[in-house]
Amino acid sequence: MEEQQVGSLHFQIDFSQPLYEQILDQARSAIAKGEIALGDKMPSVRELAQELRMNPNTVMRAYQELERDGLTEKRRGQGTYVTSSPEHVASFRTALAARYIDSFMEQMESLGFAWEDIEKYIHQKKDTSLGGNGL
Repeated sequence: MEEQQVGSLHFQIDFSQPLYEQILDQARSAIAKGEIALGDKMPSVRELAQELRMNPNTVMRAYQELERDGLTEKRRGQGTYVTSSPEHVASFRTALAARYIDSFMEQMESLGFAWEDIEKYIHQKKDTSLGGNGL
C-alpha cells in the first residue's frame, strides 16, 4: 500500500482494490473527521489523478459522489470545494455512524450473538479502553 499526500488530502492507495471506492471513502472520512476544513479547495481532478497515477474519470466519479453526498460543491471556473455547511457534514457523520453500527450488528448477529451479549462486549471493550482489564 502506498501513501501519498495531494494538497491537504492523504491517500493510502491499494491498487488491488477498487480505486474509485478508496478515493471516495478516504475523502469522505477526511471531511467527516475535519482533517479538511469547511470551505477548503479540493485538488483538481487532473491534479489528483496525476499524483495518484490513475485515470481522471476514476477521480471524477468519486468527486461526483462527494457532491451528491453534499460534502463538496463545484464553483464554476474555480474548482471543487468542501462544503461550507457544518450541518451537511454533521448529517453525513450521523448517517455514516448508523451504517457502521448496522454493519457491526449484522456481523455480530451472524455469529449468533444476542443483543445482551453484544452489549456486554461493548461495555467490556469500553472498560478496557479506559484502562480496565475488559476482554
